Amino acid sequence: MYKAGVIGGAGYTAGELLRLLVNHPDVEINFVHSKSNAGKRVAQIHSGLEGETDLIFTGNIARIGDCDVLFLCSAHGDSRKFMEGNHIPATTKIVDLSADYRYGDSGEEFVYGLSEINKDRIRNAVRIANPGCFATAIQLALLPLAVKGLIDGEVHVHAITGSTGAGVKLSATSHFSWRNNNVSVYKPFIHQHLNEISETLRILQPAPEVKVNFIPVRGNFTRGIFATAYTSSLLSEEEANMLYRDYYKDSPFTKVVDFDPDLKQVVNTNKCLLHVMKHDGKLLIVSVIDNLLKGASGQAVQNFNIMSGLDETAGLRLKAAGF
Repeated sequence: MYKAGVIGGAGYTAGELLRLLVNHPDVEINFVHSKSNAGKRVAQIHSGLEGETDLIFTGNIARIGDCDVLFLCSAHGDSRKFMEGNHIPATTKIVDLSADYRYGDSGEEFVYGLSEINKDRIRNAVRIANPGCFATAIQLALLPLAVKGLIDGEVHVHAITGSTGAGVKLSATSHFSWRNNNVSVYKPFIHQHLNEISETLRILQPAPEVKVNFIPVRGNFTRGIFATAYTSSLLSEEEANMLYRDYYKDSPFTKVVDFDPDLKQVVNTNKCLLHVMKHDGKLLIVSVIDNLLKGASGQAVQNFNIMSGLDETAGLRLKAAGF
């Protein structure tokens, strides 16, 4: 049984992570850290855990040394502060859900935790940088093409995300009265997840260089990402589907389907559904995930499973939202 600690336990990703870990057959939660909620019951903040756990938030991290794995769910920038300000035993596994260590120039021994491209490295890793939610959906849409060097022109991406992608803290564009019955573009062409997408594509396909034009959209729903990516391609639709199905044949959560997927088929699961089609010289890939699971906490548990030698799907056989 692996003992886990959670740092920054009050946010949406931490709540989803705790829901998974409480039910994980090989994990015991040692502590959940939150300075702002120390002394409160975890279920007071994450109400979906009522009756599932009696854990109390702690403001003390003295039990770090007793943990086999630490999940860092802190805000961007705070994970690095935590790592630099505390002694972490060299054998303690780390899965960081922030953006602090996702890039090759981070200066730390973190492996980028996109298992569909880095599974062998993850198996031998001690520290994992969990990918971003948009970055996960978009990269899964493009990996099979990039691995074969088949992205010849610019890639155009339009992706819409639920309000939980903005985090638990209230802002002008996340509260109900603004978000409901509303849709808006934000950070067009400059979204921060472009950095990790571009880095992966440069590694997989150094030439020709791939330019990704990304338009992120705020959706009027709670969770999920619906992304479409298209680019010019000489592949036929049949050839493209064969390429994608072969690439993901050993990926337990990433599935290529022959129908137009929708969010309800992936919400509350760790799945990514991909649909590939061809029209007038353009290859279109639809990619749908749950931003809090495959785009965050579910992927974090998947990475933990791989690096610990466990069944990759342990604790992650989750049911879709349905109707």
